Amino acid sequence: MNQTILQANKLSIGYTSKKEVTTIATDINISLNKGKLITLIGGNGIGKSTLLRTITAIQKPISGEVFLNEKNIFTIENSDLAQQQSLVLTDKLPSSNLSVWELIALGRQPYTNWIGTLSEEDFNKITTAIQLTNIEHLIEKKHHEISDGQLQKVLIARALAQDTDLIILDEPTTHLDLFHKVSVFKLLQKLTHETGKCILFSTHDIDLAIQLSDEMIVMTDEFCIQDQPCNLIQKGVFDTLFKDEHIVFDKTYGKFIVR
Repeated sequence: MNQTILQANKLSIGYTSKKEVTTIATDINISLNKGKLITLIGGNGIGKSTLLRTITAIQKPISGEVFLNEKNIFTIENSDLAQQQSLVLTDKLPSSNLSVWELIALGRQPYTNWIGTLSEEDFNKITTAIQLTNIEHLIEKKHHEISDGQLQKVLIARALAQDTDLIILDEPTTHLDLFHKVSVFKLLQKLTHETGKCILFSTHDIDLAIQLSDEMIVMTDEFCIQDQPCNLIQKGVFDTLFKDEHIVFDKTYGKFIVR
C-alpha cells in the first residue's frame, strides 16, 4: 500500500491583498506518495509555482487544506517542516565562496539547530548524498565554478542531505541542454526508486515527463488532474493542453509534434 506523505484537498490557490482576492486555480486535489517521481506540468502562468509555494507552506491557500504526514502543514513549526520536506528553487544562489561540499552540508542545518556543528551522522548523510548523485569529483570546487547542470545535481544532493521523505523542485531543468535535462530526470528517477522518497518537480519538458514520471499532475484553465502518464494519454488530457492548431499530441508515440 502506498504511504501518503502529502495530501491536498479542494485547494484554491492565488493571492490575497487588502483590496481583493486573486484566484489562480481551484478544486486542486493531489496525493504525494513515497517512492514516486511526480511531475507538475502546465502552461506559463497557470499556477504551478503558486501551487508549489502553497504545498510547502510558503503561502496560504485561499481555501482548502494541505496535510503533511497527516498534520495540517500550516500548523507545523518551520524547524519541524524542514525535517519533513525539502525545497529546491530555481533562484540564483546568493553570492558566496562556499565549496560544493559546504553547500551540500547546509542541508543538515535543520538538525544542527542552525549553528553548523556536524555530528558523525551528519557527515554520513552528506557523504551518502554525494555518492547517490555521483558528484564526488566536484566537492572541492567552489559552487560558482561549476556548470548549471552540475549545480542542479549539487542542489539535489543538498536536499538529499536534508533527508526528508518529500523533495520538491521548481523547474530544475530550466536553462539546461537536452543532455543535462535527461541526466537530471534520470537521476531523480533513480533516487525515488533507490531511496523510497517522493520527488515532485515542475517542468516544461513534457515529453520527458511522460516518458520518465511515475505520475503527473496536469494543470489547465479547466482542471487539475493527477494520474499515471499512460492513463492521462488514454483520457486525452494532453490533446487540448496547448490551444494551438500547430501543436498536436501523438498518442501512438506519446509525444507532441508540430504540424
